[in-house]
Order: sequence, then C-alpha cells, then structure tokens
Amino acid sequence: MGEIRPKRALKRNSRPPPPRNQAVKAANPIIIAQAPGRIHFLGEHGAPFGGLYLSAAIDRWIKVAVSPRRDNSLRFFAPDLSERKRTTLANLKYKREDRWANYIKAAIFIFAGIGIPMKGMNFTVLGNIPPQIGLASSSAIEVAAAVALRGFLKLKMNDQELVRRLAESHLAFFEEPPSLADYLIGLLARNNQFLIVDEPNMAVTKIKSPFSRCKFIIMDSRVPRLGVETELNARREDLKAALEMLSQGGDRANFRELAALDLMNSMGNLPEEIRRRSLHVVQEIRRVLDAEDYLVRADLAGFSRLIFHSHESLRDLYEVSCPETDWMVKRAQETIGVLGARMTGQGFGGCTYTIIKNEAVSGYRERIEDYERIFGFHPGIYEVKLATGGRVVTK
Repeated sequence: MGEIRPKRALKRNSRPPPPRNQAVKAANPIIIAQAPGRIHFLGEHGAPFGGLYLSAAIDRWIKVAVSPRRDNSLRFFAPDLSERKRTTLANLKYKREDRWANYIKAAIFIFAGIGIPMKGMNFTVLGNIPPQIGLASSSAIEVAAAVALRGFLKLKMNDQELVRRLAESHLAFFEEPPSLADYLIGLLARNNQFLIVDEPNMAVTKIKSPFSRCKFIIMDSRVPRLGVETELNARREDLKAALEMLSQGGDRANFRELAALDLMNSMGNLPEEIRRRSLHVVQEIRRVLDAEDYLVRADLAGFSRLIFHSHESLRDLYEVSCPETDWMVKRAQETIGVLGARMTGQGFGGCTYTIIKNEAVSGYRERIEDYERIFGFHPGIYEVKLATGGRVVTK
C-alpha cells in the first residue's frame, strides 16, 4: 500500500491494532471512500510532451476512512504496515518519514487551502494495490482521501474541480508536478470501460470494453529497479531537445502539435538517439487514436497489433524495456488466445499486462512457469477487471 517502501514499523500504542478485516471499522468512521489502481495500456511515456493515454481503472483499491476528533490532531493508521503517524492541522506539511501519510495530508491540504473549517480527524488507510509496480497506488491514496474528505465535509465539489484542486495541492505539498491522468482515471473511470485520457485538456472519453470474454492479467517481473529516474530524465531531455530542434524557434509545445510528416521530413536533422525517442512518442500518440477506433468497432485483431507494436517501440526506440519483460511479452505473443501484451509503467522492470481469452488462461500460465527458473525472480500475477472510479462506499 503506497508507492514508498515501508521501513521498520513504529512502536504501537498500548492498545493493539484491530485484526486486518476489522481495521476500517475500528476507527468508528463517518465516511469511507475507495479509489482504484490503474493500467496505462498505451501512452504513458509521452507526458508531458503528448499527454494522451489509453487507460483503465482496475479492481484493486485503496480505502480511506475518516472519523472526527475533539482536538486539532490528525492521526493516521495503516494496518497493512502496522504503522501510525500523527500531526496537527497547524503543522500540516510534508515530512519524509511520514511516507504514505503524506498523500493523505496532501488531500487535507486541498480543503485547508481554500479555508474550509476543520478540526482534528482520524484516518485509517488500507488496500490491495501492489505497491511500486506502476499501478498508481500513491495516487489512489490521494484520490480516496480527497473523496472521503469531500463527503465528510459535505462539500458540493464536482470531480473535475476536485482533480484540479488535488493537482494544485500535490504541486504545493510535494513541490513536484502530479499525474493529472491518474487523478482523472481514479475519479472518472467506470466499470468495463477503457478511457482515452487527454491530460492537457483534462478530458476523458469512455469506451465500452469489447473484451467481455477475456481476462486481464498483470505480471510483476520483480526486477530490482535501480537508477530508473535518471534514465527516464535523460529520455525526457532528449524529447525536449527534439521539440526545440523541430519547432525551429516556433511555439509548438508538444508532439501532438507536430504532424508525423513534419517529423519524418526533419528526421535527418535529429541525432539518432533523439530521433528514436521522438519517433516512439509520435507513433504512440497515433496508436492511442487508432486504438480508440479499433475499440469502438470491436476490431480485436487490429487492437492486438497496436499493443504488440507499442511494446516493440518501447523496447527498440524508447529503450525502457528489459529482458525479463520482453520475455513475458514474447511468451504471451506465442500463446493462442492472447489478444495483446505489453509492458506498462515506467519500465526497466515493473509489469506487463496480457489480454487473453478465458479459455486460454491455463495454457498461458503454463507457458510462463519457466520465468523464475530462467531469471531468478518469483513473479507476481494478478487477474484484474476494468473498474469504476473513486467513491464513498459507506457512511
């Protein structure tokens, strides 16, 4: 739970924490809200230069319970980690040692920042989104806490405004830009639907999934991911340099404003590595647009080709794959009944997803049994469904 690795558990209070299955009820909550994890099927490496995604929420959740206190203290409890944190409304700020609780504090900061009167509160948070594998567990904490507080404070604030204020709060609180796409997915997703997420315009197009007789399987490679941010920053710098070269002093802000023909005609002017990175982003934007058409027409074969081509592009052009995830995708591609497989997330390890017909699941699982023997990592395997966005689940 949370995308920050838990350290040594803090000393518990004299009263032992309740059993896991009673943890949310133990806080005597007024409001409980939940928010989902998500998969990016296409597009995640285009931001902030493209900002167009094919995504969906999944039926893995973070739940946050809120109950009132008589003082101004803020108390946080994570039974999954056996950890408790505390602060006050007057001392509401980021603390590195508060790790997962910082995401709840960022949600509180929304309402404190606009002058909503508040007293002390208890927060209990738990969930089943696997952390640190690119499924947006941290964003889910923020969204679940924000939805719970909106209900707790009885505010009339629509989802679009909540997304905007959550993004502003995250930037002020963490001093780093948030993922607007994650917030939009976390709030606006619906069961059994894909989302075309236009991040710069904060727009979401919903498409009914044509995969009613299929399963979605996430496979965590468990590859240690060291130095990832350095590599990703280098690629972002390459894209920034490409835009400067291709714009030739103009005002073009991102690759969505560059037609593919412009890029092809200018290809000889780009250094080879920058050319490969840029080509991936431009082609990925087209794949997202084409995927929308394939999904609407239920053209599963066309959609399947897009997904496999996207992984090849991530491997060969953007170069964020690794032998382990390449092996997973290759094994899936060789399995009859698989309609698509690709790495998802930031890369250099992490996860793949596979879309597979129900009757082919057992054969697929047999084909990936060699993974641990070959690479030495025991994979995590999760079957998921396309789920709805954040909401209050009880009062």
